[in-house]
Amino acid sequence: MLDLNVQLAPRNPRGLRLSNPVMTASGTFGYGTEYEGLVDIQKLGGIVCKGTTLKPREGNPQPRLFETASGLLNSVGLQNIGVEAVVKEKAPLWAKWQVPVIVNIAGETKDEYAQVAARLEGVAGISGIEVNVSCPNVACGGMEFGTDPKAAAEVTAAVKEATHLPVVVKLSPNVTDIGVIAKAVADAGADALCLINTVRGMAVDIDNCQPALGNIMGGLSGPAIKPVALYVVYKVAGVVDIPIIGCGGIMCGGDAVEFLMAGASAVQVGTANLTDPQAALKVLHGIEQFLEEGSCSSLKEIIGAARS
Repeated sequence: MLDLNVQLAPRNPRGLRLSNPVMTASGTFGYGTEYEGLVDIQKLGGIVCKGTTLKPREGNPQPRLFETASGLLNSVGLQNIGVEAVVKEKAPLWAKWQVPVIVNIAGETKDEYAQVAARLEGVAGISGIEVNVSCPNVACGGMEFGTDPKAAAEVTAAVKEATHLPVVVKLSPNVTDIGVIAKAVADAGADALCLINTVRGMAVDIDNCQPALGNIMGGLSGPAIKPVALYVVYKVAGVVDIPIIGCGGIMCGGDAVEFLMAGASAVQVGTANLTDPQAALKVLHGIEQFLEEGSCSSLKEIIGAARS
């Protein structure tokens, strides 16, 4: 029998154990409830809910999505119901689930991040926090914290001080040296890292002579960014000693295996969920098939295999 268990927070007393390495990425799976009738969510390793802020947000102006070659530009702008509604309306549902739910959080200031984290502390149904310091689609907060090692570390430390929940920090590829930022965040107490968020980009509507997105700029996701994400995972795995979650363009089991071999302990499936609700489970099946064909008994046998 295959051992697919993953511990994403080995240094945290609470831990963050997944039954398998396949998670759904924030912003692509709603709150999980939207997919409950379409896919057996209990078979997933974990669910990361859409970005959550202190107060509800309306998000960016339409249009917010634009398809590109092998990818998708999105400019949703962290539209969400706010942390109070998440605690009151969503967490009670998650508490009945077997699959762990991680809440992605964002803020415009360091204190806002801490306040959101503090509100999630001790809430049944919430297994961890993913700190978004990498969203490129908002005017304040988000990526501005993730492009500076000192600022990223300060946000991480503030969140860690506000909660005992395992803390994953999601970093941006839109930086000069992500290794320095990753090291700073790890030193500040992050339990794990998620790599990567979207790559900044835009498109032009040539028929109307204007940007295709209402916010002009958006985040590029999908297969087009997989090589970038893979390299970032490989590089960061060499400078930190905490678990890494690989994210970016994963569409099949083979893609996920690449991330695991590059040094990730788990993966997140994002854009693929928007075209196929079963995508994450298909990725899981692909990983299982790869391990079985290679006569592997444990996921640990392939994690970091491309680094030796």
